[in-house]
Amino acid sequence: MPRVIKLREIAVARGGDKGGDDHMPVLVLRRDLYPEVRDQLTAEVVATILGNEVPGGVLRYELPNICGLNFVLVDALDGGRTRMLKFDPRWAYAERILDFEIEVPD
Repeated sequence: MPRVIKLREIAVARGGDKGGDDHMPVLVLRRDLYPEVRDQLTAEVVATILGNEVPGGVLRYELPNICGLNFVLVDALDGGRTRMLKFDPRWAYAERILDFEIEVPD
């Protein structure tokens, strides 16, 4: 029977800006749980978590050799970190993604 945990219990994440886009790699710390994360943490899920803060949408790239997923948050940084007027949201995006609840085998 599966159990539900927060993604942060088995993964780490950190944002990094590339112009107006934010790159959010998520690295799964347990290789055996990578398939569950890969299957459940989709671009659509991340777009739902972050809502209208990512006007250009979310792209996902799989990095299976390092048990990772890289999410590109298109136009999330209002033209770039040095140009945006709002508080730098990169750390907050990672924290919100890591709060995602995921089902894992018991």
